[in-house]
Amino acid sequence: MEHALRVQFARLAMALANPVRIALLEVLCQGERGVEALAAAAQVNLKNASSQLRELRLAGLVAARREGRQVFYRVADEEVVGFLSTLRQLARHRLPEAARLIAGYFQAGDGDEPVGRDELQARLRAGTVLLVDVRPLEEYSAGHIPGARAVPLTELEGFLDGLPDAPEIVAYCRGPYCVLAPQAVRACQARGLRAWRLEDGFPEWRLAGLPVATGLETAA
Repeated sequence: MEHALRVQFARLAMALANPVRIALLEVLCQGERGVEALAAAAQVNLKNASSQLRELRLAGLVAARREGRQVFYRVADEEVVGFLSTLRQLARHRLPEAARLIAGYFQAGDGDEPVGRDELQARLRAGTVLLVDVRPLEEYSAGHIPGARAVPLTELEGFLDGLPDAPEIVAYCRGPYCVLAPQAVRACQARGLRAWRLEDGFPEWRLAGLPVATGLETAA
């Protein structure tokens, strides 16, 4: 019995023993996506994405629904978001190479320390910060932090050109090890703006039980 149970535990470990599957899960933690969109986000071809999604589904980590000829995937539940977060934190603390990569990119060049969730909420209540969500619009629409402006990273420069003043900015994206927010912060700082990134991302915000908004209405 114990061995059989351990085999089932190992299925989850094997399901994540592939960087493409981790990339797909990171995107799905933002919200439901179609196979073609997932393939593009993970930068793999459609056949590879479908194959990796099948493995994630067999392990019970994702669920799917069909709409016409299209198949849409989502994480099975919020436990999957927590599982992925724990995996990343464990890698950071136990694998020297992971720690080196994180320190070299996410802890260098950003200036001030990242902003925590409590601090961000205080700044939003005080109206002292402009919060920007630099994920793709589909992910923003599926769910975002209330009060955030939808500014995909590819549109950031134009957005900054149109600002009437020079506010303090906090950027967030898919999670603590997503490169979009650090890139946005560096672009803002290159213009002389005060900018920080949120210490984690939208999935962690949602997992903490904090308020979530949907749609594009707050992007105006």
